[in-house]
Amino acid sequence: MERPILDFLYLVSIVFFIVGLRGLSHPESARRGNLLAAAGMILAIIITLFYPFGNTPNNYGWIAGGILVGTVIGSVAAIKVKMTKMPEMVSIFNGFGGACTMLIAITEFRTLPPGTELLSGQVFTVIFSVFIGSVAFSGSLVAYGKLDGFLRDSIRLPFPQIVNGVLLLVIIFFGGYIMMMDELNYTIVLILLGLSIIYGITFVMPIGGGDMPVVISLLNSFTGIGAAAAGLIYGNQVMIVGGILVGASGTFLTILMCEAMNRSLINVIIGGLGATTFTGGDDKDKVVKEASHGDTAILLKYSQKVLIVPGYGLAVAQAQHACHELESMLEKEGVQVRYGIHPVAGRMPGHMNVLLAEADVPYDKLLEMEEANKELPTTDVVLVIGANDVVNPAAKTDTGSPIYGMPIIDVEMAKNVIIMKRSMRTGYAGIDNPLFYGDKTKMLFGDAKDSLNKLKSEISNA
Repeated sequence: MERPILDFLYLVSIVFFIVGLRGLSHPESARRGNLLAAAGMILAIIITLFYPFGNTPNNYGWIAGGILVGTVIGSVAAIKVKMTKMPEMVSIFNGFGGACTMLIAITEFRTLPPGTELLSGQVFTVIFSVFIGSVAFSGSLVAYGKLDGFLRDSIRLPFPQIVNGVLLLVIIFFGGYIMMMDELNYTIVLILLGLSIIYGITFVMPIGGGDMPVVISLLNSFTGIGAAAAGLIYGNQVMIVGGILVGASGTFLTILMCEAMNRSLINVIIGGLGATTFTGGDDKDKVVKEASHGDTAILLKYSQKVLIVPGYGLAVAQAQHACHELESMLEKEGVQVRYGIHPVAGRMPGHMNVLLAEADVPYDKLLEMEEANKELPTTDVVLVIGANDVVNPAAKTDTGSPIYGMPIIDVEMAKNVIIMKRSMRTGYAGIDNPLFYGDKTKMLFGDAKDSLNKLKSEISNA
């Protein structure tokens, strides 16, 4: 096939990427956008198999084998993964993308012909790809561990900012040293690789578990930047544009999430959220009022306006379908039901939107934080399902709280607040919630799915 035709087909695949990414901006078009982006990737892979890259060996067997293995693993993971484990899957997949960039760069170093001028833009790009790919790889693995829980408090670095600063300077030194060498020393390259992997670990380790949604987005942008750098190495337009799209979207999402938390990215990277436990006064001031399923069902049935605020507990209980069924029952009783969605609720960007979309909750019922807060003064009942930190009034009142300044859904403005939780344990940020002891608040303890099913039964029998 002629090269101009292949270049044109590359352009077509890039258009598929852009249109597909545009489709992901709205739930109604997200599935179509995802399919378009996937079609663009398939087309790009096929084109690359025919694209002339000079005197390259025939590795079609290895390529076919890699595609087959990757397809099987990815398909099984996507089908089998639970909604509660979706953030972990995103972290692993993102880590694989970083590992791909890292391996491409290491291979490029391995194949540099003797006598290659090392003080060049090409070698700088390869060094940068080693670094950014390694950080995305090892950092994503640490994020996976924090999301899964087994790394949440198990390792603490002494003076992490100093350690990271020194390590980064050492990496820069080795990168510069490689470029100043007369002849490439591959051992130095491996040292650079090892230091970069360690830096990815130490970079993410100090960051609190409550900040993981931001970290996932940030690491995703790193992977995109690494892919673009790998594209520069090979002069591959699709990798360059695709990497830029991923890197830019990840960066914008990171900035938007930091704004939603009223924190700077530097503050997130330095860490802190989840590192302090706020007790919020003496225990004698903490009076918990417990609700029954029967009383809650009556309160919901005879309300005019109900707002549901979902959190990670809804995902853990896999209660999104039961929640949608309760919503439908209440609407048949003439109750207006909406959902208040906090930007960082759950464990990844858009976690609650994806969860509710899986249960076929209409998108127009999902209110962003600002819209939800406007509705709360006229709301009869707020049903908080497994959310904690995103409704914690300490963010507004306690200057010593690690979440101070973070915008929240002001559920205490409603006439009644029902909080569904398994227990009085703190949320992912590790701080107490004074809302639990509020005058308007009642606690409905138990598994979210079981409680929602009991509420449905009580409403139908009332």
